[in-house]
Amino acid sequence: MIDTTESPEAQAAIAAATDGELRLHDPAVRASGEGIRLIHPEFVEIGASGRRWTYEDMVAALPTLHGGAGGPRIEVSAVRGVLLAPDLVHLTYESVIAGRRARRSSLWRKGGDGTGWRLYFHQGTSVPEG
Repeated sequence: MIDTTESPEAQAAIAAATDGELRLHDPAVRASGEGIRLIHPEFVEIGASGRRWTYEDMVAALPTLHGGAGGPRIEVSAVRGVLLAPDLVHLTYESVIAGRRARRSSLWRKGGDGTGWRLYFHQGTSVPEG
């Protein structure tokens, strides 16, 4: 959800980051080079499992992770975004993968070199059943 009280620039940045996040959940994007281009070279993730992922780890595993070809789909809801700085957007949302819920937080950074918005940091926190 984009806060309509935000400036048009903020709304555009949040929309671009949200689009990138959702594209990374698309199996076709995960299996292609497009997915890799959406990830910042300094990327770090702390997954819902507690595992720490680097850019290299993610690039190697992206096509086979959840949401990849043949795997369980990623259901996303309650997406919210805020522009923290002209080149930094914070997204939060919930996901369900094969019945497991997680709360997620992503930082998207815009490259000044024309690379566009890229996922810089991601954290998933499992939500207990019930």
